[in-house]
Amino acid sequence: AIATAHRIGAMVSAYDVRPAVREQVQSLGAKFIEMELDSEGTEENDGYARDMGEEFYRRQRELMRRVVAESDVVITTAAVPGKKAPLLISEDMLKGMAPGSVIVDLAAEQGGNCDCTVPGETVTRHGVTVIGPVNFPSTVPYHASQLYSRNITSFLGVVFKEGRVDAECKDEIACESLLTRDGRLVNQKVESALGL
Repeated sequence: AIATAHRIGAMVSAYDVRPAVREQVQSLGAKFIEMELDSEGTEENDGYARDMGEEFYRRQRELMRRVVAESDVVITTAAVPGKKAPLLISEDMLKGMAPGSVIVDLAAEQGGNCDCTVPGETVTRHGVTVIGPVNFPSTVPYHASQLYSRNITSFLGVVFKEGRVDAECKDEIACESLLTRDGRLVNQKVESALGL
């Protein structure tokens, strides 16, 4: 989204709770938004954002209010695997946006990052259009299939060594995707999600 918007001449800004994303944002030609938030511990070992709790998100919303008000289009993607999406844009923040502004909430399936998101619908609140797509990859099936097949091929290249499953499980990605071994559950995230 950043690269496409930049390519067509938009002034693009982006924010992420993970400090490591700054370089990625800047490499695509966007300005990284600085916020006075403690970003220590915001990233899991697997690179995904960690759930930071409601007090963190409340402070984040306060700091984002001005940025959102100055934006014509806001695309949100914040999701924590297996949990409800964090609320980033309150309904009150929409009142500060210019009429005709648009929010595309790509976290709609997990409850949405915007207070006004209705999964699978486009609604207008306070003159702002809020789009809440669900099953977004299905809107670009050809490209989603290409990406998926490339990822699966790369993944299988890591899991299989010399035609056999790599029993050593030295690769972090392969180890994190392993659910059971020798008849017992070995994945800590699945164990936690099941309350075991």
